[in-house]
Amino acid sequence: MRDAAGERREDPPDEVASIENLLDEVRAAERRGELLEAFDLAKRGLDEFPGNVELANRAVLALARAGSTSEAARRFDEYGLGAVGGEESAALGARIKKDEALAAAGEQRRRLAARAAASYRAIGGSHGSFYPAINAATLSLVAGEPEECRALAAEALALAVASEPQSYYSVATQAEAHLLLGAVEAARDALARTASLHGGDFGAVSTTRRQLRMICAITGASPDLLATLSGPAVVHFCGHRASAPSEDGAYLPSFEPAVASRMATEVAMVAPGYAYGSLAAGGDILWAEALLAHGCELHVVLPFTAEEFVRISVAPAGDAWVPRFRRCLEAATRVSYAGTDADVTDDVPFRYCGEMAMGLALLRARYLDAEAFQLALWDGRPARGEAGTGSDVRTWQLQRRRLIVVYPTGRTAGAGGVEPPVGVRERSDGPQQSTTAGQRLLRAMLFADVRGFSVLEDRQLVTFVNSVLAAFAEVLASYGPEVEYRNTWGDALFAVLTDVGAAAACALDLHDAIANLDLEKLGLPSHLALRLSGHVGPVIPVVDPVIARTSFMGTHVSRTARIEPVTPPGAVYVTEAFAAALELQGAVGFSCDYVGHMPAAKDYGRLRMYRLRRYVSGAERP
Repeated sequence: MRDAAGERREDPPDEVASIENLLDEVRAAERRGELLEAFDLAKRGLDEFPGNVELANRAVLALARAGSTSEAARRFDEYGLGAVGGEESAALGARIKKDEALAAAGEQRRRLAARAAASYRAIGGSHGSFYPAINAATLSLVAGEPEECRALAAEALALAVASEPQSYYSVATQAEAHLLLGAVEAARDALARTASLHGGDFGAVSTTRRQLRMICAITGASPDLLATLSGPAVVHFCGHRASAPSEDGAYLPSFEPAVASRMATEVAMVAPGYAYGSLAAGGDILWAEALLAHGCELHVVLPFTAEEFVRISVAPAGDAWVPRFRRCLEAATRVSYAGTDADVTDDVPFRYCGEMAMGLALLRARYLDAEAFQLALWDGRPARGEAGTGSDVRTWQLQRRRLIVVYPTGRTAGAGGVEPPVGVRERSDGPQQSTTAGQRLLRAMLFADVRGFSVLEDRQLVTFVNSVLAAFAEVLASYGPEVEYRNTWGDALFAVLTDVGAAAACALDLHDAIANLDLEKLGLPSHLALRLSGHVGPVIPVVDPVIARTSFMGTHVSRTARIEPVTPPGAVYVTEAFAAALELQGAVGFSCDYVGHMPAAKDYGRLRMYRLRRYVSGAERP
């Protein structure tokens, strides 16, 4: 085995076995489309076995597949993979160049595509395999070199046909080559064969689909041919809570046999591979049981600790629901907690939890290039409070994605014109509380500071205020009432915004504001750089008696503040909740690149973090 410097070394047998076990776990996560988990596993392996090339390659590849191109490039250099011989590392370097090209637009896209194609051609010249040849062919198409594209496609096709044994990648290469050569029906036939060869590697399927969709967009071929190769759907599930034995409500235990049967039928028809939702007694647990029975990978999102959730949202419906909750929770692949505060004087924790689950489902569907559905046990009525099944359904419908409704009586309805069953009264699934002063609100938060501020001399501070802080103020003012609160002390900045899309744009505009200043001309150090963190969560509006104005407090404000100190200067890092909210909103022009589990400041724990960036019109969204 070679290390990152390319030196041969012999590993003890137990170390080899341990590394192979780690690699097996990483590959298993990749096959499920759990690219973030794959990266985290590989990164933990590198912490234990520094310099291991196989683990380094898998870590960088997971980031690249997840669309985290800039972080993949940084890690590629950090791990020294450019100096490692062999096709895998060389192809990974070319892959990063390809992703950089596809993230660009116009002439820059063509220029970078030509550069990436040259990197793949160099690999092909050394190794003579179909993988570099087909990528060079597709990139030549992007670069506007049709003759080079056809020649390379023909070469890749011949190499793939001659490859033995025929694998998923060799047959997928044949499909791509046929499409580049204009043989659409031959491409369709090859894709049909790939469907029996992927072996459940849906990460590979999503990569193939995105590449072929791009070719269709350039050549004018219909993307309908991709229907023959697709992975399982991703679903968000939700439903009314079960009424206590002595209560009337939207879902009564007497309907359970009919409802459970209908749910099982709908799950079998959709055949999802991945599901996201909560586990309240009633609809949530019934969906989770049906999904687990189907073999679906379950991801549970709870608004706060499991013990408090059982007390508030499970046990009141009857003791029989508690062991069912425990079984589903134990069977879940991942359990996420939207918060820790079980104060339920309002519906906000439940709304936040539901929106986070929906956003995570949509993030997963994008990574997998898969269709996303919502499965709802719903009476057809709007929620009466901030949260509830009606609220989740309405939020999902704003995305114009498919909705499958099972009525609390066991009937099924499609997405449009749903009528509530007769005699079922409207209800909310969260606590019924009136709005009071200090009630929590869902808001996006930004924290920032400027690296290098502490060494400024007194004579530079006025310049800093009149240039840097003035630039920040101009950005914040441009967002009008969407910036609900702003404050600054020294170089620190805190802003609360009503909209996550506006918060993303504002964060990047703040970053650009300091980057566009000629600091040396202003008499300021050139190394000044903004580091900024973003989060979405419930906050409490309060009137601060010291400053005599409205401010915001809460555990999620503290969480945002703990992220900013570990954010690299010049970067905007956001939490998974922020990334999920941005995806759920369908905000365009942004991408969140996964950077791994990051330790927050002051022992606040480890959080999944993403780097926020723009992507330009005409580029491929990762």
